[in-house]
Amino acid sequence: MAMSWDKQQLIADGFEPTYVDLEWYDGPRKGLALVDGVPHYYEGREYDRADEADEYLVWPASEAAVAMEREQWAIFLRYQLPDGGLEEHPADGGVDARYDELQLLLAPHREAPDGARRLVGEVRFDDGDDRYRSDGVDHWFRWRPAK
Repeated sequence: MAMSWDKQQLIADGFEPTYVDLEWYDGPRKGLALVDGVPHYYEGREYDRADEADEYLVWPASEAAVAMEREQWAIFLRYQLPDGGLEEHPADGGVDARYDELQLLLAPHREAPDGARRLVGEVRFDDGDDRYRSDGVDHWFRWRPAK
């Protein structure tokens, strides 16, 4: 189990919240998080399972994309069961028509553009009760330039 941190301590240490997980594989691979106080998409690069921060491509998310991501996230949460599993996963398609529509609308926003920044993201977990919640997820990032 990863160590958890108080939200105020996370903020004091320079960590910023994650709004949406799009991919998770032994850690956050792709999603939407704050970078310097502004919503950005992030996409993990070469993951090596080391106990050090990973490198990500990051690019700004438009206000419209953030609104659609939050709407889709709310739909995802409706399918979550109390034990943390899902009764049906809306990303499988055909489960929720609006989720499917948003998936199509968001696809171009989720692709890293030329000129996306390379940053190293250090991850910490907050001490909240739920991994997934309406305001985001339980992990936070502290970003620094990649070498």
